[in-house]
Amino acid sequence: MTIELELVNQPVIAGTRQVSMSQRVYDTVRNAIVQLQLRPGHLLSEAELARYMGVSRQPVREAFIKLAEAGLVEVRPQRGTFVKLISIREVQNSRFIREAIELAVIRKAAEKIKPSGIAELRELVAEQRVALAGKLIDFMRLDDDFHCAIAAHGGVEHAWRHIVSLKAQLDRVRFLGFPEATPRPQVIAQHTAVVDALERNDDDGAVSMMRLHLNELAPSLPKLAEEHADLFAEE
Repeated sequence: MTIELELVNQPVIAGTRQVSMSQRVYDTVRNAIVQLQLRPGHLLSEAELARYMGVSRQPVREAFIKLAEAGLVEVRPQRGTFVKLISIREVQNSRFIREAIELAVIRKAAEKIKPSGIAELRELVAEQRVALAGKLIDFMRLDDDFHCAIAAHGGVEHAWRHIVSLKAQLDRVRFLGFPEATPRPQVIAQHTAVVDALERNDDDGAVSMMRLHLNELAPSLPKLAEEHADLFAEE
């Protein structure tokens, strides 16, 4: 395998240790799988990845274990570690769990968010407008930043961390679905509507708009699976 991946530079969060090397390997490979740089069926070489990232094989091995737990790779005895096909069932389960958590999160945010929080969310939406013509992965990161900030202002940051841990399969479909299934301006409009509802202290309106936002991709899933049949598992 020839590796040409985007190396992930993780920021140091105040009060925490710098991200471990195995986490950096995990983030780099996860991003490459989500962006389809590493496509389903791709054989991953532990030795080659270690050389590429300038690390020993141990953090790569640890990263592969986490990737398998996230449903992104599978280990085939005597054959190696391969990028898994996208599972529609796993995507649907991830979306269901994410919706259940995020609707609870948005209600909590509606109770607790302050004017400074509203200002931060509007700034993130403004950054997304700037990123409209840029790289898709940068736009998706800003999308995640927006949802993360809502959880933070609701005082439930751990809820977002849990969502991140389970949405790997969903992220691959999100990447496939932009821009046809989910136009970027539409995402921005929905984010703006969520913030407007939070500013009005309209928790029901915020929940309703968040539900619409999180279900945006669902109707397009069968079509995406048909158009990219080589990327999806038969179920």
